[in-house]
Amino acid sequence: MLPRILGWAIVLGTAAMALVLLWPQAFGLQNQWVAAHIVALRGTAAAGGIVALLLFLLLALARPLRVFAFAMAAVFALFAAGNITVLTARGFGGSTSEAGADSVTVLSWNTLGEVPDASTIAGLALERGADIVVLPETTEPLGEEVAIAMREGGNPMWVHTASYDDIAKARSTTILISPDLGDYEVVSANAPGPPGNTNTVPSVVADPVDGDGPRIVAVHAVAPIRWELRNWRSDLDWLAEQCAGDDVIMAGDFNATVDHFAGHGIDGGDLGRCTDAAAHAGAAGLGTWPTDVPPFFGSPIDHVMATPNWSVEAFEMLESHDDAGSDHRPVVATLVAAD
Repeated sequence: MLPRILGWAIVLGTAAMALVLLWPQAFGLQNQWVAAHIVALRGTAAAGGIVALLLFLLLALARPLRVFAFAMAAVFALFAAGNITVLTARGFGGSTSEAGADSVTVLSWNTLGEVPDASTIAGLALERGADIVVLPETTEPLGEEVAIAMREGGNPMWVHTASYDDIAKARSTTILISPDLGDYEVVSANAPGPPGNTNTVPSVVADPVDGDGPRIVAVHAVAPIRWELRNWRSDLDWLAEQCAGDDVIMAGDFNATVDHFAGHGIDGGDLGRCTDAAAHAGAAGLGTWPTDVPPFFGSPIDHVMATPNWSVEAFEMLESHDDAGSDHRPVVATLVAAD
């Protein structure tokens, strides 16, 4: 009797844990240690569930353990199926479109400390007709090289950079903005932490000088490693505040998926009033990091987001540059001013 009770206790405990890890936002745990990491890698979690399912099916060959093993197999089957269902619902597609006169094309690419060279970044930006280029982990000198190459390609850009120090390139974020969008000035502080910026690694907030146009936020939130969890949560809070206005475009490396945004949205937004372009385009199941695993097994942490006055015309996650050296895939979105 005791072994049977113990067996069912293990099954029920595992089922409860699987439920929490499948949808941690239902319990307010999406930004807590362990749960935050499992939910960030749903494809990998699903694969782990399938492996556990197969192991328990093998264990079921032993008659004394058959009921226990089948019960555990069922738990892991449901866990794997749940994660695959969520990813499928979010989508593995994307879409393209020709940029129009009233559209804005946004390209974001974390360069892993400037591993792709300026010509590679500029070539991609020119190919996609980017009006805004967000480059986390990129210093001002490389940003200027990209801008020069884009100018020579017929698409001049203004360069703005936030940097916390000159020691690590990861402590810089650069944004390029087309003059066609007007003159912009940086309003975020060049120092870590609220009220003026993200912690540990910088973001750039740029507002139109004449007040006509969207606030543009180049995002780099710190990764949720154990000793940075508090800063990571603070970064998401701060980013949500930057998107509390009526006209905002945000892009970059959020180090967070739409699961982690739960509780940070207002007025129907995912983060502040901003919604995720990939979700609108049916591509939010595609992992943008790391590039050494297929997108299904990666984490969709690079985003383009905008307030409701912008509609999503197209969104793509680009695998074509996986060999460029960065551990992040570029994302590009075309936004159109809503009527």
